[in-house]
Order: sequence, then C-alpha cells, then structure tokens
Amino acid sequence: MAQSADTAAEHQRILREVESTDTNCLGPTLRSVYDGQEHGLFMEKLEGRIRNHDREIEKMCNHHFQGFVDSITELLKVRGEAQKLKGQVIETNRKLRNDGKELLATMDELTQCRLQQRNIATTIDKLTHCLPVLEMYSRLQEQMRAKRYYPALCTLEQLEQSCLPRAGEYRFCAIMAENIPVLRAHIRDVSMSDLKDFLESIRKHSDKIGETAIKQAQVQSSRDNAITHQQRAGSGRRLRKEAGSGTEVDQSGGSPLSEQDSGILDVEDEEDDVPGAQDLVDFSPVYRCLHIYTVLGSRDTFENYYRKQRRKQARLVLQPNSNMHETLEGYRRYFNQIVGFFVVEDHVLHTTRGLVNRAYVEELWELALSKTIAALRTHSSYCTDPDLILDLKNLIVLFADTLQGYGFPTSQLFDMLLELRDQYGEVLLKKWNRFFRQILDQDNYSPIPVATQEEYRRIAGQFPFQDPELEKMSFPKKFPFSEFVPKVYSQLKEFIYACLKYSEDLHLSSTEIDDMIRKSTNLLLTRTLSNCLQYAIKKKNVGLAELVQIIVNTTHLEMSCHYLEEFISNITNVPPHMVNATKLYGTSTFKDARHAAEEEIYTNLNLKIDQFLQLADYDWMAAQGGGQASDYLSDLIAFLCSTFSVFTHLPGKVAQTACMSACKHLSTSLLQLLLEADVRQVSMGALQQFNVDVKECERFARAGPVPGFQGDTLLLAFIDLRQLLDLFIQWDWSTYLADYGRPSCKYLRVNPHTALALLEKISRAMKDTSRKNSVFSQFRKNERDKQKLIDTVVRQLRNLIAAHQS
Repeated sequence: MAQSADTAAEHQRILREVESTDTNCLGPTLRSVYDGQEHGLFMEKLEGRIRNHDREIEKMCNHHFQGFVDSITELLKVRGEAQKLKGQVIETNRKLRNDGKELLATMDELTQCRLQQRNIATTIDKLTHCLPVLEMYSRLQEQMRAKRYYPALCTLEQLEQSCLPRAGEYRFCAIMAENIPVLRAHIRDVSMSDLKDFLESIRKHSDKIGETAIKQAQVQSSRDNAITHQQRAGSGRRLRKEAGSGTEVDQSGGSPLSEQDSGILDVEDEEDDVPGAQDLVDFSPVYRCLHIYTVLGSRDTFENYYRKQRRKQARLVLQPNSNMHETLEGYRRYFNQIVGFFVVEDHVLHTTRGLVNRAYVEELWELALSKTIAALRTHSSYCTDPDLILDLKNLIVLFADTLQGYGFPTSQLFDMLLELRDQYGEVLLKKWNRFFRQILDQDNYSPIPVATQEEYRRIAGQFPFQDPELEKMSFPKKFPFSEFVPKVYSQLKEFIYACLKYSEDLHLSSTEIDDMIRKSTNLLLTRTLSNCLQYAIKKKNVGLAELVQIIVNTTHLEMSCHYLEEFISNITNVPPHMVNATKLYGTSTFKDARHAAEEEIYTNLNLKIDQFLQLADYDWMAAQGGGQASDYLSDLIAFLCSTFSVFTHLPGKVAQTACMSACKHLSTSLLQLLLEADVRQVSMGALQQFNVDVKECERFARAGPVPGFQGDTLLLAFIDLRQLLDLFIQWDWSTYLADYGRPSCKYLRVNPHTALALLEKISRAMKDTSRKNSVFSQFRKNERDKQKLIDTVVRQLRNLIAAHQS
C-alpha cells in the first residue's frame, strides 16, 4: 500500500511537470515514466487528466462562444478593408521599390567608394611607413656614391633599427635587410682602405710635416729671443751687459705651440708664412674610420690596427740611412721625419678620444729617443768636420726644442749633446792641429819686421805685446817674436770661439760654459799645441836659429796666458778668480816646449860637434906635435863662437847651459877619440898635438863666449882631459900613484882605467920597432929602462884598480 501511495504521488508530480514545463524539456520527464514499471497506470492517469482539461476547455468555449462569433463577424468585415489596404501597400511597395533601385545603386556606389577610401587610407598608411625606408635607402645610396661613409653608416643604422621594423614585412624590406651586412662590410673595407691611404700619405709627408713644425718652432724661438733681448735691453745696465756677452741662455724654453691648437702646427700670426700640419695632411680618414669602427662595435680592432701600423712606421722612420753622416741634409731629413711622425701622433692624441693615449705616445717616444740617440752616436762618430758637428748640434737643439714644445721630454738629447761635445772637441783639436802645423811649417822663424805704425798696430792688435822700449824705437824695427806667435794666439782665440758656439742653446749656466771652454782649451794647449811644438822642435833639418826663435816665441806665448784667461772670462762673464774656476795650463805647456827646444839645442850642438869631430884626422904615431891647433878644431871653435852669438835673445841661463853642455860634450868626445879602441898605438908627438887642440878649447872657454860665467867656470868642462894630458906629458906618475884617492890629489879627475888604457897605447907604440921615428928614439940607450918603467906603472895601475874594485 505504501508503494502504491508513492507511485501515485510520483505520477502526480510528473503530470504537474508535463503541464507546467516547455515541451522541449519533456524528454527527461517522460523517460523517468518509461524507466519505471507503472507506465500503464500513468497512461491511465494521463488520459484522465486530458479528459478533465477537455471538459474545462469545453466549458470555457461555451462560456465565450458569443464573443467569439461576434469577433468572427467583425473580422470578416475587416477582411475587405485589409484587402484594400493590401493593394495599397503592394502599390506603395512597388513604387518604393522602383524609387529604391536608384538609391540602392547609389548605396552600392557609396559602399564601393567607402571600400576604396578604406583601401586608400590603408595604402597611405603603409606608404607612410615605407616611403621613409625608401627615402633613407635612396639617401644611403647617394652617401655611398659620394663616399660619405660615416653618414651612410648612421643612415644604415637608422634604417635597420627604426624604419624597417615599422615598414612591415615586404619583399623589398627583406632585400634591404639582407643587403645591410653587405653594405656594412663594404663601408668597413672602404674606410680601412682610406685609413691605409692616410697612413701611407702621412708616411710620405712626415718629412714635410716635420720641416714645417721645425720652421715654426724656429720662428717662435726667434720671436721669443727678440722679445727677451728687448726686455734685457730695457732692464738696466747689468742685464744689458749680460745680454751683450751672448752667453746667457734663456732657460724658460717657451713652447712653439700652445696646447689650444690640439697638436696641429697652427700658425696664428699672419706675418709668418709657415703653414700648419692641417694644411699638409687631411686627418678626416682617421676620424671617419674611427667613427665607423665605433658604430660597428669594432673600435678596439681599429685602435689595435692603427697603433700596430704606426709602430711599424715608427721603426721605419727611426731607421737612418747608412750615409746619413755624410751631409747635414741627411740628418735634417731624419729629424724632419721623426718630428713629423710625433706631430701627427700628438694631433691624433688631442683630437680623438682614446684612439691613442698618453701612455702609448710616451712609449713610442721612449723608443724613438733611445733609437735616435743610438743612431746619432753611431753616425756622429764618423764626422770629422767640426762645422758639420756644430751644424748637427744646432739641428739637434732645434729638433729637441720643437718636440719639447709638444710636451715630449728631451733632456736625454741634451745629455747626448754633452757627449757629442767631447767628440766635437776632439775634431776641433785635429783641425787646429793642422792649423798649428801649417803655421809652424810656414813660419820663417825670424823676428817680425815692421816699417810703419799701421803694421805695428796690426801685430799689436793680434797679440798682446807691450814693450815701451820697442815703441820708442824708430821705424823700421822688429818684434822679438816671429809670425808664429800672433797667428797661434789668434787661433787659440778662434778655438775658444768655436767652443763657445757649441755651448750655445744647451741650457748651460755661464759657469758650466766657462768650465767647458777652459777644459777644451787646456786640451788644445797640453795636447795639440804641445805636440805641434814638439813636432816643430824634433823635425829634421831644424836649425839652431829656429830653435832659438822657438824659445823666444814660447816665452812670449807663456806671458800671454793671463790674457787668454781674461778673454775667456769676458766672453763667459765668469770672474777668473772664482774658487772652482779651471786654470789654463798654457804656462806649463809653453815651458815644456821651451825646455824641449833647449834640450834640442843642446842635442843639435852636440851633433854638430860630433860632425866636426868626424873630420879629425890625427896621426897617432907622429914623432912630434904641431905648433897650432888642428883645422877641424879651429872650424869647430869658429862655429861655436858664431852660434853662441845668436843666443843673445835667449835667457842667460839657457845660453850658459848650452855653452856648458857643448864644452862638456866636446871634452867627453875628445877623450873618447883618444881612447877609441881602433887607436891601438899613440905616440907622445900625437899626444902633444892633442894637447895643443885641448889648449885651443880651453882658450875658447876662457874667452867667455856666453856672458854670465863666473871666473873659469867654463874651463871645468875640460878639467878631466886637462889633468889626464898633464899626467902623461909631465910623466908625473909618482905623484898620481902616491896621492890617488886623496881630496887634494893633483890628478883627482884622472880615472885609473883611463890612464891605464892610454898608457898601454903608448907602450905599444914604443914597442913598435918597425917605425924609425919612435916616441923614445932619442933615448935609445935608455929604451929598456923606459919600457921597464912603463911596465912598472902599468902593473901599479892594475894593482890600484884591483885594490879599489875589491
């Protein structure tokens, strides 16, 4: 029963859903009925519910039937009017359609125009994006044709980054995009080619650039010097004196160029006709290539390439020609190329940001400095012309000042110039050696005759000579010295001037210049002039008169040394009595030369004496001596008298020494002649003739050929010979043997060896029986006794010699 009640309730619910639900949604409801087992019962209830609704409809229809009939009647009446209205509507529709055809055509046209308008707008919009691309590409092509590669690269970048993305995906855009890397590569290659052309151009023009820079530095230096001299001229008497001396060096080192010109050789003064580097070299390829590689993101590659190539060019520039030392033009070309190279680098340093930096330029300069100094040391060592070295020094100073104006340190170049100064001094010494030798060779070694006051003043102006007595003498008169003296003195001053020229512009103080000149002059005096004087003194065929004149000349040159000291002090403006001032060695040089000349006089006199002695022809076995001196000795005495008469211009001591030396040499030579080993026998007659000759020599000495000797001082030169001859002629052997060794001995200067040698020669002469006119022929009866006596004396002399030797 409970199940029946549930089923009935469920059927009621379903029926309500059927009545209240849209027919489209009855499917699930009806499916639930057929899914159950009571669908027959449900159908019965459904039919019952339909019958109930039919009864309700019938009731409602019966209730509203009359109203329905009335409505139908009214509707029938309206049908006629509706038919009429329909006809009118159809007619109106027909007319409206006829009238609408034109409007529809117009609307179609309007629609088409709107479509075209929209297409045009779209096209304009697209062209608005494409035209800038095309215009920019066209501009790019023009820039490429005009070789304006950096603007072309900028245009290319703008085209790629801005225009092409906005233009859209078109075929021409794709072609352009594909062509962009090709154009970039082309621009990079062309700019690199321009850079290579630029590098080649500056390599070729570096000589001209350097020449221009040096000329401009020279102009600036001249202008600065002129201003400095004007300032000194107006600053007072002391500064005027310093300026007039010409030895003070302006050490301010004004730069030939200001830093505002970015390293370009810019000449701002319109009066100067020196162009700048920008007039010679177009730097735009460097800037353009730098910008291009910067835009391409390859700046580092470009910087490395540029620096590498410039380093190679630096090595080429710094390699001098093998014959550079032959002419100044070779040095000038070498310096011009170096200056041109660094002027370009300095300009690039100041006009580009980072292409080259200060460290890179300084590294190159250090390399250049070391190689330049090494090259100069090597090539300058071949220079033998002092004028070329002086011109080279001036060129190096100008080279250093030019680069110093661009900020490059050049102190090492000035240090090298100080080294070159020593070589310059050596070359000067060689040159002055030729001058001095030429002067000495051409000199007549005679006092200078002057016939007029003008000639006297000319000589006195060349050499500082003062002699009141000579000035009072009437013309013609003679200077005591020869032409050699003023010429040598003038050359000494010229040498000092040559040394001073080298010291200019080296940024040296006056004291340093003075010291340099004095040391160089000392070398000239002690080496060059001294050697030349020695050459003149020692050369062959120099006469005694020439030697005497050399002594007179060196005496006057010695007295002029303090004038040279004053001359150097005047041109260097350094007081001569400073504590550290170097003293000239001229006095000692001329003294040494004079002493050498004196020694040469002594030597020449002795040689002349030897030449006369070679003419001696003694008959050593003569029976008796002659009554007069030998001819050779008479000639020798006459020569000595005439020679010593020339010594009047010499200092007394020199003449006395020469005379004493000659007499001593004559005495010694005569003794050697007597004791010569070839002379084995000497007769007493020959010994008597020899004694006559010695007496002639003593007479000459006693006559006083040279004033100044006291008493018989000159006779002492012959004392050895005199005592020996007296011993033999007087045959005073007992006295000699008894007093030998005593200070009061009469024959103190007779050597027993000498006496023994001469005695043996006499003994041999006596034993020579082949000669009739023997030495002791008048004593035939006593011959044996005499020979025994000689043998006894010989034996005693030998014993005496042996006793003293032991």
